[in-house]
Amino acid sequence: MNDLKKDNTEEKILIAAQNVFIEKGMDGARMQAIADEAGINKALLHYYFRTKEKLFNAIFIKVFSQIFPNLMTMVLSDLPLEEKLGAFVETYIDMLQKNPFLPTFILKEMNRNPDFLASVIKGSGVNPQEISNMFKKEMEAGKIKRMDPREVLINIIALSIFPIAAGPLISVMFFENDKTAYNEFIEKRKKTITEFVLDSILLK
Repeated sequence: MNDLKKDNTEEKILIAAQNVFIEKGMDGARMQAIADEAGINKALLHYYFRTKEKLFNAIFIKVFSQIFPNLMTMVLSDLPLEEKLGAFVETYIDMLQKNPFLPTFILKEMNRNPDFLASVIKGSGVNPQEISNMFKKEMEAGKIKRMDPREVLINIIALSIFPIAAGPLISVMFFENDKTAYNEFIEKRKKTITEFVLDSILLK
C-alpha cells in the first residue's frame, strides 16, 4: 500500500468516524458503522485502528492539532488582550460546537487518563507557561489585576465548556428543546464570556 493511498484511506476513516461519533456518541458508535460510513470493510478499518478508543484518540489529536497552534500564535502576538481573549473564546467554543462529542470525551479523559489529555494538548503546541507569561506581562503593565493566571484560564475553559457539555440538559431545561434557540444562546455566549472575564480582571 503506497503512502498516498494510505494517507487518503486514513483521512477517510477519520472523517467517517467523526461523523459517526457526532451522531451516536462515543459509547453508541460501532466500528462496523464507521467502516460503512467510510466505504471500506471492517478488516481494513482494524488494520488502521485496532480499537474504537485508538480511533477516537486519533480524532482527538487531529482536532486539537488544528486549533491550538493558531491559539499560541495569537497568544504570542502583539494584539490587545481584549482581542486575544475574544478570539480564544470564539475559537474554543467553535471547536466544541463542530465536534460535539469532544466535551464528554474530555470530561471522561480528565478522570480516566489525564496524562494522555495533557500530552495531546501540549503536543498540539500549547505552552501553559507562555500563556501565564502573557497575563503576567499585562499585570506588570498595570492593565489587569494581579492574580494567579491559572484562575483566568480555568474560568474561561469552565465558562466555555460546561454549556456545551451539558447541552442536552440545558436545551430541555431552558429552551424547551428548541435547538435553534439553544445554538443562538451559545453563539451569544462568546461575547458574554469575553466581557465577563474582562470585567473580572481589567483594572478600572
